[in-house]
Amino acid sequence: MDLMDLLMKSGAGNSVGELAGSIGVGDSQAKDLIAALGPALTRSLQKQSESSGGMEALQNALSRGSHQQYIDRPELMKSEATREDGNKILGHLFGSKDVSRNVAAQAAQDTGIDAGLIKKALPLVAGLAMGALSKSSRQDAPADSDSGLGGLLGSMLGGGSSSGGGVDDLLDFAKKLF
Repeated sequence: MDLMDLLMKSGAGNSVGELAGSIGVGDSQAKDLIAALGPALTRSLQKQSESSGGMEALQNALSRGSHQQYIDRPELMKSEATREDGNKILGHLFGSKDVSRNVAAQAAQDTGIDAGLIKKALPLVAGLAMGALSKSSRQDAPADSDSGLGGLLGSMLGGGSSSGGGVDDLLDFAKKLF
């Protein structure tokens, strides 16, 4: 399962449409953009969950945060507060704005979508990803189990293998630099 599959499974179709409208692209381009950004976000989530205390911290963020609202209330994709929350998520996942910029540049190269639009979309996609994980982890596993979330992240990575391609390679490289 990839990020787009997770978003659709969680009912985020309208949120993806709102995201597209908020950055000025069509639904098809928004889906391409999400597909290009998904591997980097997913891999960062997986790495965070594998660190000491990381899975617990991720579960706490998903259970205490209000990320699911981005799925349930698509109009929030146009909110500055959503973008700010997404930037906080990116800071936690990527560690630096330089990594985010490099991920956006690689996604622009992969999709042909303007890097400026991707930079605007990246925090929104991060919020949607957290919302979809929150919603799916609550539906798929008991509240006291980490197997649901861990399994979900593993399935998004193809059973734990790195299959994200260029964006994953760039993210790994950028993390070494910054």
